[in-house]
Amino acid sequence: MPLNDPTLETNWTEADITINGVQLNFGQSMALRVAATNFHMQMSDLAALGDDESGRRGSSKGYRERLSEVLKLMIGDRKR
Repeated sequence: MPLNDPTLETNWTEADITINGVQLNFGQSMALRVAATNFHMQMSDLAALGDDESGRRGSSKGYRERLSEVLKLMIGDRKR
């Protein structure tokens, strides 16, 4: 688990994230969570990936659904 950031006076922790066998540290995990959250918000615009049927119904919707699943895993029980 990434350690709590020692500069913060909270019980906040980030998700345990391992990429290709390398465990991310606190800042890297936070950066990934923020990026995923931002992309999820951008995909709320149905025309974010194009104003055609493929962009509106296919790609944007699919990204939102998958990112919702990932963010639930990342944000779940962060106070440990």
